[in-house]
Amino acid sequence: MRKLLAITAAAATALAGAVTAAPAKASPERVASTVSWSPCPDEDPVVGGLLKGLECGTLAVPLDHDKPRGRTIDLALTRARHTAPEDRYQGIVLLNRGQWPGQFGRDLPTRFAKGTSGLSPAVGATYDWIGFDPRGTGASQPRITCAPEYVWPGKARADLVPRTHAEERAWRTRARVFADSCGRAHGDTLNFLSTKDTARDLDLIRAALGQEQLTYFGWDYGTYLGSVYASMYPHRVRRMVLDTVMLPAKGWYKNVLAQNATFEKSAENYFSWIARNDATYHLGTTRAAVEAKYYQGMQRLRTAPVDGKIGPAEYTEMFLVDLYRRSAWTGHTKALADWVLRGDATGLKAAFNEPGYPTQNKQAMYNAVQCTDSPWPRDWQRWHRDYTRDYRSGNTFLTWFNAWYNAPCAFWPVPAGTPHKVGAKGVNVLVVQGEHVAGSPLAGARDLHRRFPDSRLLVEQNGYEHETSLSRNANACVNTVVDAYLKDGGRPPAARGADATCQAGPQPDPVP
Repeated sequence: MRKLLAITAAAATALAGAVTAAPAKASPERVASTVSWSPCPDEDPVVGGLLKGLECGTLAVPLDHDKPRGRTIDLALTRARHTAPEDRYQGIVLLNRGQWPGQFGRDLPTRFAKGTSGLSPAVGATYDWIGFDPRGTGASQPRITCAPEYVWPGKARADLVPRTHAEERAWRTRARVFADSCGRAHGDTLNFLSTKDTARDLDLIRAALGQEQLTYFGWDYGTYLGSVYASMYPHRVRRMVLDTVMLPAKGWYKNVLAQNATFEKSAENYFSWIARNDATYHLGTTRAAVEAKYYQGMQRLRTAPVDGKIGPAEYTEMFLVDLYRRSAWTGHTKALADWVLRGDATGLKAAFNEPGYPTQNKQAMYNAVQCTDSPWPRDWQRWHRDYTRDYRSGNTFLTWFNAWYNAPCAFWPVPAGTPHKVGAKGVNVLVVQGEHVAGSPLAGARDLHRRFPDSRLLVEQNGYEHETSLSRNANACVNTVVDAYLKDGGRPPAARGADATCQAGPQPDPVP
C-alpha cells in the first residue's frame, strides 16, 4: 500500500501544474437556460432520502434533443455548493448512483456536503456537487410508471421459477401487459428515454451551470452513462471517475444474460462465508449445505407466504442485496437463520418494504432505458431457451429473476436504437473496479480502459462491493487514489493491465 500511495502522490505532483487551474466558465451565449436555486426540504417528498442543507432547482430540457424548440421536460436537480475560496474552486461534479438505469439521485450531494463520503473535506469543499433525477425518474417530470401490479399486485407475486409451461406463459403475459401499459401511458415519450438522451441532458446541465467542462462521478450503470457522455463530448470532460463498470459492448440482452453466471458466483461466495461461520449461524459447514438451507426457506414460502406478502419472489429480492454489498451479510444471515431454523419471520418482515412509487418508477425506467438502448429478441423462444439453459446449468439464484425483470423488452412498444460507440482518446478518466463484482464484472472495466486509452484502471483485488470507492466500501487505499485524482488530477502512472491495485478489506465478522 505504501508503494501505491507513493506512486499516486508522484503522479499527482507531475500532473498538478497542468490540471489544477480553475475551470473555465461557459460563455453566456452558449448557455441555453439557467437554474434558479432555493433551499431544499429536509427530506425528498417524492422518493425519500435526505436533502437537508442542499439547494433544489429545475432545468427544462427538450424531450427530443433533435427538436430543441419543441416540447420540454423538467429535470430535478440539487446542489451542495463549494465552501473553499473562489481561487480554489474546481467547478461542478455531476453524480449518478447507477445501480440500474433511471435511478434517482437528488440525495447524493449530502454525502459530500456533510463530509461522510470518504473524500477528504478539503477536496470536497472545492467543488459544487450536483445531484439529479434523470429524465423520467424521481422528481423529474414526466414521471414514468406503468401497470403497478407487475411490480406489486398487493400480495406475494407468482414464483419466479416457472415449474410448468403454463406458469411461464402467465409470467410472459404479465410482461406483455406491463409493456403495453407503458405505451398507453406514455406514448411517444418512450422514444426519448435512452442513455444517449440522458447524456445530452448532462451537457445541458453543464451549460446551464455556466461551465465549459464538468467532472463526473458515476457508479454501476452510471459508468455507462458517463462513458457515453465522454464519447459524445470528450472535450467537455475535465475529470471522470467511473466506479464498478457496466459496459454492454454486446448489447443489453447478452450483458444481462451473462450476469446469471456472475451472480451465481457471488451467491456462492456469500454461502461460503455463512458456512465458515457455522458456529454463529448453524446453517451448515459447507457452501452446499448452506445453499440447501436457503432454498428450504424459499420452498416454505411457496406454500405459505409470510403475511400473504412475502413469497419466493420477495425472498429472492431480499437476498439479492447480499450479492452487491457485504455490509448486508450479518443482518440478512441472522434473518435467514431465524426463518429456516426457527420459523421466525421477524427478520424477513423487517427487510420487506411494500413497493411504492420509487419501486414502480425504477422498474418502468429500467425497461424504458434498456429496451430502447439496444435491440432485444422479440421471439420468446430464444428467451425460454437461454434462461432455461442457464437455470439447468446451475445458475439458480437469479436467472429467472433476471428473465422477468427484463422480459418487458421482448414486447416493448417503441423500437430499439443502436448503442452509442463508446471510447475516445485524450479523455481524463479514472476507472475503479472490484475484482469479483457480480453485476458489473472486471471484464467490463478492462474493456472500458481499452476504449479510453488515456484512462487509468484501479482494481480492488478480491473486491466484491458495488461502489468500490468512498463511503460504502470504506477502502482507505482506494479512497486515497480517488481523493488525489479529484484534488488535482493526479493518477497512477500507466502500466500493463491494471495501472494500480488495492487490496479489499476483510469480510465482515459474524454477528449472532
